[in-house]
Amino acid sequence: MRKKVDCRDHPSEMNCTLVISGEEDEVIRAAAEHAVSVHGHADSPELREQIKAELKNEVPQHA
Repeated sequence: MRKKVDCRDHPSEMNCTLVISGEEDEVIRAAAEHAVSVHGHADSPELREQIKAELKNEVPQHA
């Protein structure tokens, strides 16, 4: 099942609204890169574990 992480779940000064979805490993990697480059976090195993713990299942959108 695809996973997602949503910046809106963590309010910040910049009011980031990014949602990242995909396979679990892809989402963790992209979210960590985003957290470092946009939000100024340090990339670490702890950051990636925190992201992994916050992943949600992506609900398929049917047209």
